[in-house]
Amino acid sequence: QKQLVESGGGLVQPGGSLILSCAASGFALEYYSIGWFRQAPGKEREGVSCISQNDAPAYAGDSVKGRFTIARDNAKNMVYLEMNNLKPEDTAIYFCAAGAHEYHSCSTSRYEYDYWGQGTQVTVSS
Repeated sequence: QKQLVESGGGLVQPGGSLILSCAASGFALEYYSIGWFRQAPGKEREGVSCISQNDAPAYAGDSVKGRFTIARDNAKNMVYLEMNNLKPEDTAIYFCAAGAHEYHSCSTSRYEYDYWGQGTQVTVSS
């Protein structure tokens, strides 16, 4: 059974940092592109970042570029999202997902991913 489990969320003050982790079981992440998504209350789930099988990252929009970094560790079957200079508008449930894309590509569209984790809450507040 393919499973993804996110961890690392929590409460952080504005300007703080968190590293989210996405652990896979039942399949090898190295054969999938991985996306990070978030969903704030009352809003649709939106793409944050993704990474291709060959470790090419992509970020969705200027709001996270330069603040968030995605990385994968195939040996540990993990993907990470480092988030710096967090802002209150980053508050959301964060999800990781695995999808099948071409080796060099990934997508921040939630419709292109097949396997999802249950999410981890990130709250940015003073």
